[in-house]
Amino acid sequence: MNTQVESLVQFFETLSPASVARMGEFYAADTWFKDPFNEVQGLAQVQQIFSHMYVALDRPRFVVTAQVVDGRQCFLTWNFEFYFRRRGPQPLQTIRGASHISFNEAGLVARHRDYWDAAEELYEKLPVLGSLMRWLKKQAGK
Repeated sequence: MNTQVESLVQFFETLSPASVARMGEFYAADTWFKDPFNEVQGLAQVQQIFSHMYVALDRPRFVVTAQVVDGRQCFLTWNFEFYFRRRGPQPLQTIRGASHISFNEAGLVARHRDYWDAAEELYEKLPVLGSLMRWLKKQAGK
C-alpha cells in the first residue's frame, strides 16, 4: 500500500490542468469525495472539482507535509498554496488541511475526505468577509 500512497502523493504534488485527466489511474470510477464545499460520487465529478480549481485560482499546488499509512487507508497532511485571481500583485495564500483516503481491493482511491477549516483558512483572507469573520471570532472569545 505504501507504493500506492507514494504514487498518489507524487500525483497531487505535480498536479496540473492536463494531469487531472489521469485521475482514473489513482481513483476508482465510483469514488466518493468530500471537502468543506463539495460532496460528490464518481470519478468525473471529482475531476470536475479539481479542474475548476485551475479556473478559480492562480497557480494552485499541493505540498504533502506528512503521511500515515494503515492497511488500505492513509491520512495525509498538506498545504494547499495558491493566489487569488485579482488585479494587481497578490500574496501567496496557504490552506493547511488533511485528507483521509481509503483504497479499494484494486489499490484505487474509493473514498477521499478532506478536512480543513474554511472559516480560518479561507473566509478570513477575503477582503469584506474576512473582516466579518475576524470580528465574529473576537466576539466568540477566540
